[in-house]
Amino acid sequence: MSRFRMYPTPTQQAALLDQCGHARYVWNLALEQWSMWTRDKAATTPTFAGQCRQLTGARAEFGWLRAGSQTVQQQALRDFDQATKNFYAGTHRRPTWRKAGVHEGFRIVGPQASRVVKLNQKWAAANVPKVGWVRFRLSRAAPDAKSYRITRDRVGRWHLAFAVIPPPIPTPGTGEVVGVDRGVIVSAALSTGELLPCPGLSEREQGRLKRLQRRLVRSHRGSNRRQRVKAAIAKLHARTGDRRKDWVEKTSTDLARRFDVIHVEDLRVSSMTRRPKPKPDPGQPDAYLPNRRRAKAGLNRGILASGWGLLVQRLQHKAAGRVEKMNPAYTSQTCSACGHCAPDNRESQAVFRCVACGHQANADVNAAVNIAAGRAVSARRETPVGVSPKREPQLATPRSS
Repeated sequence: MSRFRMYPTPTQQAALLDQCGHARYVWNLALEQWSMWTRDKAATTPTFAGQCRQLTGARAEFGWLRAGSQTVQQQALRDFDQATKNFYAGTHRRPTWRKAGVHEGFRIVGPQASRVVKLNQKWAAANVPKVGWVRFRLSRAAPDAKSYRITRDRVGRWHLAFAVIPPPIPTPGTGEVVGVDRGVIVSAALSTGELLPCPGLSEREQGRLKRLQRRLVRSHRGSNRRQRVKAAIAKLHARTGDRRKDWVEKTSTDLARRFDVIHVEDLRVSSMTRRPKPKPDPGQPDAYLPNRRRAKAGLNRGILASGWGLLVQRLQHKAAGRVEKMNPAYTSQTCSACGHCAPDNRESQAVFRCVACGHQANADVNAAVNIAAGRAVSARRETPVGVSPKREPQLATPRSS
């Protein structure tokens, strides 16, 4: 996905928001029809062709819907049809409702998506149906794509994303293998000894966020003051997301260019960040314990702020076929020097000291070395498993500072 920042005029912004509202309205109608179907009903939900015929009738009856682009509205139906197919195939979750202010966007497919012209070295323009020529910044060369999506985030920024798959980064050919251990304090620790923290808000920005959140609690619902405070909070969160994405892109590109094979932990991030199950309590069986809930919520925020899932996803895109997922069991308790596994080896969250050989190192780096070597100790035996017998990996050497 190649994304560019759009700069529409105020009139074009109003027209784009109308298009987003039409696409969202059509999507929600299709979702309502699909949700009403049950197994005990004889009639089935309309197919994509049937919904297109219904859309034609609705456009003939309602002028506000007819004022929008038929291409945008039909594409919303096609996207929903693909979403239901993905849900039944088991590859994606159930389609959800789209809300105003949160899901603002639509997709253009076909010959209309190729109406893109380059104005100069820094600017280009796309001819959006019912909107006109909208300028966007050429931060890099615009690709030749058959479709693009226009979105608006919660801060009010518009983006144009072309649906293209960039070629993977070629293999450096050094034969080196690197292990990546993901954590909360240190987002990514490499087996070479490098510690890569994901940037977030500064202390001054965190203080401002706390003040804005307190101000939001004191604001009345529906007031203009509450809307201004929510916009300021959304701006800070968007800044955090931009920094995290930038860090992920730079880190994944650097790893794909330096190493032939990249070993990462096989972690289910979505399962790790779920809400904890209720703990049995004689007084309230279905109640959450406050301390446990706050601790789990803080851990979830730390995991999501470190970009665990996005880092592996971008590594798989840029280093296609060179990313191997390893069993993470006991990698933080196993000594990378002698292979001894014991809970006492982990002296603290940051310090690892082997009780057998006395090897001392950073705990995250020690785990990354085990991941690079493919060492994962099973729960029943203290023998290294997971190393391929066909190839002995060549660990990466530390970079000279």
